[in-house]
Amino acid sequence: MATMKIVVGILLGLVLGLLGLALSLVLDLRAERAEWDRLAALQPEEPELFDPEMVTDLPEPAQRYFAYTIRPGTPLLPVAVIKMTGEFSLESKDDPKYRRMEARQILAAPEGFVWAMRMRGGVPISGSDSGSWTRFRVFGLIPVARQGGDPDHTRSAFGRYVAETAIWAPAALMPGPGVSWSTVDEYTARVTITHGELEQAVDVTVNPEGRPVEVSFQRWSNANPEKVHRLQPFGAVMSDFREVGGYRLPFRIEAGNMFGTEDYFPFFLADVIDIRFPGAQP
Repeated sequence: MATMKIVVGILLGLVLGLLGLALSLVLDLRAERAEWDRLAALQPEEPELFDPEMVTDLPEPAQRYFAYTIRPGTPLLPVAVIKMTGEFSLESKDDPKYRRMEARQILAAPEGFVWAMRMRGGVPISGSDSGSWTRFRVFGLIPVARQGGDPDHTRSAFGRYVAETAIWAPAALMPGPGVSWSTVDEYTARVTITHGELEQAVDVTVNPEGRPVEVSFQRWSNANPEKVHRLQPFGAVMSDFREVGGYRLPFRIEAGNMFGTEDYFPFFLADVIDIRFPGAQP
């Protein structure tokens, strides 16, 4: 009888544990959906149309950036949704062990972003990043990473999605409140985004025709051997540009920590399969 009670207790504990994990997953997915919908709703209903005259006061490399990425007369839509496949590494530069991944993302700078990812091969990992959380699970249920709600995470996430905005949502970087541009050199302009107490500068480097070739910035990150948050270089290289609704955007991205140094490790290799702008007229 005592043994039976122990077995029943163990089984009951397992059931309650699984129910708790399932409830946590449901709540996380609900929060992810709510944040996605909130950001999508920020798309302007009656957007301005791009005119090169809007950027004539910007540094020359920034003018070339906008001239290349946005065709005249294109609605200025700052909210973008990107679907991608590619490879992602959770390991090191010396032994990256890249795994296949697929993801979808919404960018709505300066308000936020959501990146929802599934990783294939080996133990399946899925979850999402946003300005408020990092949540990933194995087998779709068991948490292996759960962070957020603190200044370090918020600052790091802000740097990420501001930089990705320079890649996929140039309309969000038009000059205006909270957005300023300055010159770095002949081929590089620096955009600085401020949002409340957050501020992030990102360098955008273009070629002679204005095609952006890389973005780089100092990211607040603990991706270092000491696991201590500090500013360190991060960046991405862009290629395979295609036209999407009046925008010319990259469909191939390689990004990683310690960009521009011998320790650069491109842990994120993405091939875009679709870019759209929610609320845009067909």
